[in-house]
Amino acid sequence: MAKKAKNAGESGGTKLIARNKKARHQYLILDTFEAGIELQGTEVKSLRDGKCSLAESYARVDGGELFLFGAHIDVYRHGSDMNHEPARRRKLLMHRREIRRLGAQLAEKGLTIVPLSMYFKRGLAKVELALVRGKKLYDKRQSLKKRDADRAMQRAMSSHRR
Repeated sequence: MAKKAKNAGESGGTKLIARNKKARHQYLILDTFEAGIELQGTEVKSLRDGKCSLAESYARVDGGELFLFGAHIDVYRHGSDMNHEPARRRKLLMHRREIRRLGAQLAEKGLTIVPLSMYFKRGLAKVELALVRGKKLYDKRQSLKKRDADRAMQRAMSSHRR
């Protein structure tokens, strides 16, 4: 069974490649998972250079397998004519029963799977996925108000300590 992800890129032995910054603002995160990703050789080299974007990407269960769509991994600049296609769909590696469970949850209206981050863990490329529900506009406004209030409180506390 795949382990639940814990703050990808922050624990020892992991190197953060890319983070989907807008995902936490646009979606309400219900659950997070870690999955491996099946890559071609030039994709790995491009990821090691940090040439990846997760904006507008999502995952979907298709034929009992999990795939990542819309993730852009730049063409490796030193590659030959055997370079990879930058926006191709990529197979995600999880246990079959977890994929079935995710597929059943996705059947529920309004849920989707979004990648939060991509990183190397012990030399293997991993993706932190989240089962999410889209936020309404007023929820986004509430999140922004809360973030601004937290920042103001932190500023007040730090100036008080001086």
